Amino acid sequence: MRGGAESLAEHLLRNLEMAGHQAELLRVPFQWEPATRIPSQMLMARSLELQNVDHVIALKFPAYLIQHPRKTLWLVHQYRQAYDLYDAGQTNLPDGQIGVDIRKLIKNADDECFRGARRIFAISDVTQQRLLRYNGPHAEILRAPINDPERFTGGPSEGYVFAGGRVNGAKRQHLLVEAVAHASKQVRLIVGGPPDTPGDARVLHETVERLGLRDRVRLDLRYLGRQEYADYINGALAVASLPFDEESFSYVAMEAATAEKALLSTTDSGGVLGLARHGETGWVAEPTAQALASALSAVYADVTRTRRLGVAARSLWESHGITWPATVAALMS
Repeated sequence: MRGGAESLAEHLLRNLEMAGHQAELLRVPFQWEPATRIPSQMLMARSLELQNVDHVIALKFPAYLIQHPRKTLWLVHQYRQAYDLYDAGQTNLPDGQIGVDIRKLIKNADDECFRGARRIFAISDVTQQRLLRYNGPHAEILRAPINDPERFTGGPSEGYVFAGGRVNGAKRQHLLVEAVAHASKQVRLIVGGPPDTPGDARVLHETVERLGLRDRVRLDLRYLGRQEYADYINGALAVASLPFDEESFSYVAMEAATAEKALLSTTDSGGVLGLARHGETGWVAEPTAQALASALSAVYADVTRTRRLGVAARSLWESHGITWPATVAALMS
C-alpha cells in the first residue's frame, strides 16, 4: 500500500541527500489485521539494531519503536485505533480483555519511545494535540512540504470537481458521490486514485449505478502516475478533500492550493481545515450528502468567485513558508 506517508519518506530521503547527508530509507513491514498480530510486529521493530548510523528519523508506528540513542520523531501518526479512533468506536482491536490488553501494550510502548526521543516533531497541530492528550509530550509542529510543486501549475478549469488520493471509507469519497445526486445538474465529479480494497471500489461503483450518475461522475480507481494526478488537479474547477480527522493539511489540499484551486472539505476533516476555510479559500460543509450538495452547487454558481477562492488558497499555503531545506535543517538540528 502506498500513501502520503510513503511518499513523504521517499522525498525526505532525497532531500537529506541533497543537503549533503548520507541517508537510507528503512521500511518496517506492518500488517494490522488481525489485530492480535500487532504485538509481535511491535517486538520486531523494537528488536532491530542500527549500530552503524549517526541519526534516526522515525515517522510512524511501529517503526518508530526502533532503538537508537539519537532518534528524532517526525510523527505522521500513531496507531490511531488505540487512541482517538478507539474512543470514536472505529477501532479494529478485538472486544473484551484482549483488546484492552493490546491497547495498553501499544500505549506503554509509545510512552517509552516518546520519553527516549531526543526531539519530537508533529506533522500537524492535530497530531500534536492527539499526542499531548493521550501520551503527554508536547511536540513542535513541523509541517510536510509538497514533494513536487512544479507539477501543480493550475490553469483553465475543465468544469469538474476532483477528489484524489487513496480511496477508502475514512476518506469518504462515497459522500461526494451521493452529494452529486442532490446538487445542481451542472456538477461533475471525478474521483481518482487507488482503492484500498476491492470493497472500497465496489461501494463507489454501486452508488453511481444506484443513483443513475454515470453521466456526471467519473471513477478512475487506480494508481495514478504523478503527472496524471497533477493534470486532474490542474484542470479542476475545485478540489475536494474530506477525510475524517486528517492529521495534516493533506497532500490533496496542499497540491490544490499550489494550483490555485478552491477547496471543498467538511467540518470534521481535522488538519485539512488549516487550508480549507469556509468563504475564504473554499467551502466547509457538514459531513452529509445534503450539505455537500449545497457546497458543490455553490462551486458552479459563481465561477469567478470560485477562482478567487483558489487564488486565496494559494496565498494562504505560501504564507506558511514550508520548504524542504528548512524541514531538513530542523530535523537534523
